[in-house]
Amino acid sequence: MKKENPNKENLPDNFSPAVLKKIQQARKNQPNTEELITNILSGDIGALSRAITLIESNNPNHFTEANAIIKACLPHANNSVRIGITGVPGVGKSTFIEAFGKHLTKLGKKIAVLTIDPSSSLSHGSILGDKTRMEELAKDPNAYVRPSASGDTVGGVARKTRETITLCEACGFDTVIIETVGVGQNEIAVHSMVDFFLLLNVTGTGDELQGIKKGIMEMADAIVINKADGDNIQKAVLAKAEMNNALHLFPAKKSGWIPVTLTCSSKTLEGINEVWETISNYIERTQNNTFFESKRAEQNEFWLMETIENQLKQDFFNNSEVQILLEKTKKAVQNNEYSPFAAAQLLVEKYFNTKT
Repeated sequence: MKKENPNKENLPDNFSPAVLKKIQQARKNQPNTEELITNILSGDIGALSRAITLIESNNPNHFTEANAIIKACLPHANNSVRIGITGVPGVGKSTFIEAFGKHLTKLGKKIAVLTIDPSSSLSHGSILGDKTRMEELAKDPNAYVRPSASGDTVGGVARKTRETITLCEACGFDTVIIETVGVGQNEIAVHSMVDFFLLLNVTGTGDELQGIKKGIMEMADAIVINKADGDNIQKAVLAKAEMNNALHLFPAKKSGWIPVTLTCSSKTLEGINEVWETISNYIERTQNNTFFESKRAEQNEFWLMETIENQLKQDFFNNSEVQILLEKTKKAVQNNEYSPFAAAQLLVEKYFNTKT
């Protein structure tokens, strides 16, 4: 049995009116856009999380508020080092990021970790839950861990990660780390939003993964052989030499930087500081030769075009008339009454007709 409440909501018989009142009061107390912006700029993590939720929302009612927050935060952004970290499953990305992140906070850094979890193809929900796998780092007052489901985005990068970086920078984080799914997908998306691209690897991955690593290796600014501890140390040293030889086969980078290979252990922390020193050297060199700024300018242009494409696609599929026609044309295509191309043309024409 369910009973009606004054707000016309169906609730279970055992639902507490006190709990309902508390929920309703919490909704009323939600900060408005201006309050969120003020709180983000003052370093409020709660406000940052609420704003990121708005940005990630597909609800059209949230777009205006999200855009206002991004616009207000933009003048206070672009002041961090952005690091992309990828690698095949089992390489220990989350363990490495936790060890690396804790090392940075000990150096006085404020780090934001944006982890991109694989999404279930059935529920579209996050599978791994990186925040639970970085428990110690998540408790660090100078660290912020935000997991997001990858959805259907190419490269395993959540759709709104680029805007989330802006908010984190405005909130005072000077180092932003982005962890990708790392399942061999095209990693161009994450590469085009970070300053330094790091590929994690381990020994004994087998020849079947060489094709996966080859494409990513070309984009890497450094390759780190993880789990270099115990009986695996000598194997890690050998893998480092092999990777160094492989890197010489790739074209020289426009940055003037020569990619390096390192070994480290997220367990013993051996080599973790060397990873940070390598990143710092890269940032210093590319800032001195102006590549750092020119790369960010190119990235801004890339994300302008990507955003236009995403917004047009979203507007298209949110169009009520297109949605009705789409269901009809799907059946027609399945029954071979229309070719997919003719049906697509029909839908596009319908979309533009609704705009005139």
